[in-house]
Amino acid sequence: MTGNMGLRKFRTGRSWLRVGAPLALVLVGLVAAAAVARAGDPRMEAGESPAVPVIAEGVTIDGVPVGGYTASQAASATKDAFAQKVALTTSTHIRLVSPERLGAHPLVSDAVAGALRATAGENVSLAIDVDQPRLSRFVASVNRRYEQAPHDASVELAGLRPVVKKERDGLAVKQKALFAELDAALGAGDRSPIRIPFKRTKPDVQASDFGSVIVIQRSSNQLVVWDGKQRWGTFGVATGQAIYPTPLGHFTIVNKQENPWWYPPDSPWAQGLSPVPPGPGNPLGTRWMGLSAPGVGIHGTPDAASIGYSASHGCIRMRIPDAERVFGHVSVGTPVFIVPA
Repeated sequence: MTGNMGLRKFRTGRSWLRVGAPLALVLVGLVAAAAVARAGDPRMEAGESPAVPVIAEGVTIDGVPVGGYTASQAASATKDAFAQKVALTTSTHIRLVSPERLGAHPLVSDAVAGALRATAGENVSLAIDVDQPRLSRFVASVNRRYEQAPHDASVELAGLRPVVKKERDGLAVKQKALFAELDAALGAGDRSPIRIPFKRTKPDVQASDFGSVIVIQRSSNQLVVWDGKQRWGTFGVATGQAIYPTPLGHFTIVNKQENPWWYPPDSPWAQGLSPVPPGPGNPLGTRWMGLSAPGVGIHGTPDAASIGYSASHGCIRMRIPDAERVFGHVSVGTPVFIVPA
C-alpha cells in the first residue's frame, strides 16, 4: 500500500521522465546542434547578440533619412520628424499645435517595414490617419477663439432726437477652408506655416435700414416723426389716462391695418362691449399701427376732442387725417420711442 502511493506521487511530480530513452536522445541532439551553431557564429563566442537587420543606405521615410538604421531607430526618427508642430498664424499671432492635437496619427510600423524591404536610395511613403471629427472640433475651437459677433445698427435718443448708431461687422474663421488646409498638410507631412483664413460677418440690421423714427412725448401729448435728422411732422395726440397709462420705452410697429375692426380688449372697462366693424364711429378710426407693447397701438379716433389730453386706455390716438398721413409714411419695423416729456 505504501509503495503504490509513492508511485502515484512520483508520476505526478515527474511525469516527463516516463517518456524514456527516445526523449533523452532528442534532447541530446538539440544540445549538440546548438553547440555547433554557437561555434559557427563568432559573435556568439564573444557573447554578443545575433545580427539585427538594418535598412539599406540612402533609404528615407517621407524624406527622413533612415539608411543604416535598425527598425526601432527608424521608427523613433520617423515619429520625431512627424511630431514637429504645425504653425498657425494671423497678422499678430503664431500658434504651434501638435499633429496629435489635430487628430493625425502616422502609420510608422508599416513605413518601417517598407523601409527594411527597400533598396538603396529609395524613399518610402508614410501613411497618415487623420481623425476627421477631431480635426473638425479643433477648427471649431479656433473659430471660437477668434470669432467676433457683428453688432446691429441701432437707434437711441439724444434728448428727444433719435440718433442712429452704425452697424459693426463681425469676424469669423473660414472653417471649411482651414479644415481643408490642415487635412492636406497633415496628409503630406508638410509643416509650412498655415495662415488662418478669416471672413467678415454682416449684421442683420444696417443703418440704412432705418427710415423714419417716431417719438411720442407722453406728458405734452405730441407725436413727432423724424426722417434721419429732419423733423418730418409733429402731431397732437391723446395718450393714456392715469389708470391706463401709455407705456414708456422703446418699441417698434409690428403690424398695420387699414379700416380695422375694433375688438373689446380683456379689460374691465371693455366688459360687455361688442366688436365694431370698419366705418364711422369705429374707435380706431381708419388706420391702426400696432406696437410691440401688447395691446397698444397708434390709431385714428372719431373723438377729436380728446386730442391733447390723457384720455385713452393706453393707446395713442390721432385725428383721422393725421393717422392716415403717418400710416402712409411709416412701415412695419419703424422704431417708436415713448418718453415721459
